Amino acid sequence: MPDRTPAGAPQQPAGAPQPPAGAGHVRTHCPYCALQCGTLLSPGDRDGRAGGATVQPDPDFPVNNGGLCQKGWTAPALLTTPDRIRTPMVRDASGTLRPTDWDTALDTVASSLARLRAEHGPDAVGVFGGGGLTNEKAYLLGKFARLALGTSQIDYNGRFCMSSAAAAGNAAFGLDRGLPFPVTDLGSADTILLAGANPAETMPPLMRHLTAARLIVIDPRRTPTAERAALHLQPRPGTDLALALGLFHILVVDGHADRAYVDRRTTGFDAAWKRAASWWPERVEKVTGVPVSDQREAVRMLAAADRAYVLTGRGAEQHSKGTDTVAAFINLALALGLPGREGSGYGCLTGQGNGQGGREHGQKADQLPGYRMITDPAAREHVAGVWGVDPATLPGPGRSAYELLDALGTEGGPRALLVFGANPVVSAPRAAHIGERLASLDLLVVADFVPSETARMADVVLPVTQWAEEEGTLTNLEGRVLRRRRLLTPPPGARSDLAVLRDLATRLGDLPERYPAEPRAVFEELRRASQGGPADYSGISYERLDAGEALHWPCPQDPDGAGDHPGTPRLFLDRFAHPDGRARFADVEHRPPAEETHPGHPLYATTGRVLAQYQSGAQTRRVPQLIAAAPEAHVEVHPDTAARAGLTDGGHARVSSARGTTLARVRLDPTLRTDTVFLPFHFAGAGRANLLTNDALDPRSRMPEFKVCAVRIEPAELEFPEADPDDADEDIEIEAVVAVPAEALPAALLQDART
Repeated sequence: MPDRTPAGAPQQPAGAPQPPAGAGHVRTHCPYCALQCGTLLSPGDRDGRAGGATVQPDPDFPVNNGGLCQKGWTAPALLTTPDRIRTPMVRDASGTLRPTDWDTALDTVASSLARLRAEHGPDAVGVFGGGGLTNEKAYLLGKFARLALGTSQIDYNGRFCMSSAAAAGNAAFGLDRGLPFPVTDLGSADTILLAGANPAETMPPLMRHLTAARLIVIDPRRTPTAERAALHLQPRPGTDLALALGLFHILVVDGHADRAYVDRRTTGFDAAWKRAASWWPERVEKVTGVPVSDQREAVRMLAAADRAYVLTGRGAEQHSKGTDTVAAFINLALALGLPGREGSGYGCLTGQGNGQGGREHGQKADQLPGYRMITDPAAREHVAGVWGVDPATLPGPGRSAYELLDALGTEGGPRALLVFGANPVVSAPRAAHIGERLASLDLLVVADFVPSETARMADVVLPVTQWAEEEGTLTNLEGRVLRRRRLLTPPPGARSDLAVLRDLATRLGDLPERYPAEPRAVFEELRRASQGGPADYSGISYERLDAGEALHWPCPQDPDGAGDHPGTPRLFLDRFAHPDGRARFADVEHRPPAEETHPGHPLYATTGRVLAQYQSGAQTRRVPQLIAAAPEAHVEVHPDTAARAGLTDGGHARVSSARGTTLARVRLDPTLRTDTVFLPFHFAGAGRANLLTNDALDPRSRMPEFKVCAVRIEPAELEFPEADPDDADEDIEIEAVVAVPAEALPAALLQDART
């Protein structure tokens, strides 16, 4: 069972060794969420296995302030996972993945890509990246796609995470940075509104900064974060936008709007207010289910605070109207006069480890390095100059993440896909359909260090290095650029993603010097490519980071050499990033979710994370302590709803939507809404929550509607298959964990997973 205790960052486990002193360890960062907690990593695990490590929190890193969560404490276990991929593999004519050497694997990929491009054009090849890739990898991946491949078809899984908040933030402020202030500023807040965020489970060390504030939590579930709240608003799934409009309405009508700030620092208030004027409290209660008294109390708490923050998370963003929903919460913050005021503000809790940096440097379909738009002639000229090519040769914008996956193998869509740092078989909405699209490809190449569900479908698998085996930089949720440092030597057979991109590019006829495999050299080029862009890293260097400087972008290079720019920990204090210096209110209106309940599917399903697992689970489902805490797919159901459906606590349920069916263990939760069920999305096989989710897209961010779909639930008579590591050829429909002994790896991985 996951630890549902509503507490702050977990304390050091009993019996854990003390932090190492002096030499023998490196300062680096946790490989999971966007907090990027500081860690001290030492060689050798507690069992003395080669290639292992032990971890301690870095007491000097302010973001986690000496704390780590379950996942952070157990992160080194992944370094010695028995089913680590240690050799390239190519699928043969019989449909079996066979071990091979690197030259054969890369030659196979390059020859297939060259043939497909010659026959069908450069957009016949797609690239799918990840929000966990370092800045250097994300940068070189985008460059590789646009130069070596010449394709426009590149996007990344961060489209499923931050895109709605990014679109809303850019529109409101002229710039998108998850938190435009340091995390530590939250510690002095009086009141914090968390809309669709559950940091007590998703990023527990953040709770150390939220202990002094009174929390207002908006969530359909009574999460561990909601249990800590002074006020919990529990709206019907898909109605967050109506609630935000209603809070804005009360704020204005009751005279709490900061009109001096609105007049001095914003535009668009009148149009936004005209929309909100019709969302009186009683109407909001009817639509959302949130009582009028709670709406008014939330506004009173925010208005009475000297220092207040409005923070959004995936619960507000992962909707077909996610951009408008976030914009409505930004409207609320602007009306209160919070953004651009030290000690207050609006921010978004970025999810993936490099979700911020990953979207800044070119692996998004519409962007070039430095957070430049690919349609901007000046941006194209600048980046092309750094790359030494004609701007006209750069492709234009391509398909967004889901649209790219949906187009695979179709007429006019990519016929080959290269995947770096992602597992879309589990993480994409309408997952069964995406599995079919991946299976239809002429070529699927996956670079990974574990046999994820997507890697098992690949034609070519390329083993790459893990986090503790590489150098690089990442950018955390507050826009702070951090150094990842290498502790361990990669095992023989594993190569860095940068080396893989270089070797493929040269085989495709590009110049090897364009693709340095040394992270520092890539970062030096990234600095030049980002210079002058919204996310300007040109003043940041490995030397400054290694000296311990805290550098938040934008950090431009001083043109006259008078001194190093100190970075920008707090944005918008003097002006917003629009040309006139003003923030924009958004003219937004509530609309229902893309799919409402009906007699055939009478319940709402919503998805999210649990404490012990992370993202698609490809990594955390391999850690014994984490799989013991959260071993299998489950569905949370109110007892009354369960009784009507004939379900029992601990029994099995079949949850069905218009797109598919998920099997899960039943957990009764009397705090849940009776019209809602909840499923975590970390599990594979028939336990994939994303077999249910809706692929309806936000028209601006192209975010899928992960957070609400119509389902029915009924008892499942079959028992869950048990994972048997000694029978690696057996298909496991619901994978609690893939933990295969090293000697059994070929049988487990080489079976034809594409049929």
